[in-house]
Amino acid sequence: MNYETARKLLIDQTLTKEENPDALLKRLKQGKPPVPGQITSILLALKVVYEALKDAPSLDRELALALYQLGIKAQQLFAAGRKAGVDWPPLLKEDLLRISLASESIFSGTWQTLAPAGLGNL
Repeated sequence: MNYETARKLLIDQTLTKEENPDALLKRLKQGKPPVPGQITSILLALKVVYEALKDAPSLDRELALALYQLGIKAQQLFAAGRKAGVDWPPLLKEDLLRISLASESIFSGTWQTLAPAGLGNL
């Protein structure tokens, strides 16, 4: 996957209009889980974008908005769905946290990873 493809994939995952009925944010808003392979594709795209931009002095606004929405809004939609009684897949919470950390990594220029279970912030 190259940078342009990765960038487009990330932006497309935030579209809540009819252009992309399987966009991650749209599915979460509807109380639906991601389609198979969707989280893996998003994480790969985030890594590609990180590698391309880790030394860049700035980000374009469209990409920055997509990163914010994937990092923050996806978790908010997950929490709202859980509160409404949606039975999410077991690892979705952790997957969304990985997306959030990868998005943060692009902003900071330093790759973030989840600490192994039980180790906290060591």
